[in-house]
Amino acid sequence: MGFVKHWWKRKAMLAFWNWSWDELAAFDLPTMFQYVHNQTGQQLHYVGHSLGTLTALAAFSKKQLVDVMRSAALLGPVAYMGQIISPVAKVASDILAANESFWLGLAKFDPIGDASRTLIQDVCNTPGVDCSDLLTAFTGPNCCLDRSKFGAFLSHGPQSTATKNLIHQSQMIKRGTLAMYDYNNEDENKKHYGQLTPPVYDMTNIPNDVALFLGCGAKDALSDTKDVQLLLDSLKDHVKDKLVVQTTENYAHVDFLLATNAKEVMYDPLIAFFKLH
Repeated sequence: MGFVKHWWKRKAMLAFWNWSWDELAAFDLPTMFQYVHNQTGQQLHYVGHSLGTLTALAAFSKKQLVDVMRSAALLGPVAYMGQIISPVAKVASDILAANESFWLGLAKFDPIGDASRTLIQDVCNTPGVDCSDLLTAFTGPNCCLDRSKFGAFLSHGPQSTATKNLIHQSQMIKRGTLAMYDYNNEDENKKHYGQLTPPVYDMTNIPNDVALFLGCGAKDALSDTKDVQLLLDSLKDHVKDKLVVQTTENYAHVDFLLATNAKEVMYDPLIAFFKLH
């Protein structure tokens, strides 16, 4: 009886964590948007950071969300990831890709769990990766962090994610593509997508009159300038007054959240943009 209970528990856990950011873009974000819209009767202003920008852009490219949204502010925008300069992210993606079946078997990735410690240890043991300042090695040299806020920030995150979600992002880093999760099996891809390869998210399909504010950091190792430029190239036909790009020269990926000057540098211009739309 104990074995049966354990088997069902594991089966349920695997099912619960069987998702990547594809599902966040297709289901979670639209559900949240619709709930707020239904409760308020108003269109939304959206603010996303990092993965929250990726899921939003993916949804926009499918014409989702835009009918209940007034504007979106995307901080540390992530779409393409093939040219990121984060040594930690690049090496981690190699490790995850080299043994996908093992990592997928874990289903849930706890950032303070044993698997995370093992992954970080393997990353930091890789020649050329300096983990003496892990945050900088991962996100870039943040300029202006208010370290008094770290305790409050860490009390709410980072949260667990699906290992499949990390595998998906590792595929993007290694291949430079912006596509749905690749099952690395033509039959599985065919079953899920009706085609042998994963469908791409075409950023040129984002309606060109959607009001977008992109807050970028020139030192951001996860939302690097070359990959951001690929996104901007896709938005080259956007209505000019509907697209604002603000680049802060000394910002990296966490500055958007915890910089001492974030209000003046980023949030005030963001709110001004919202008021215009």
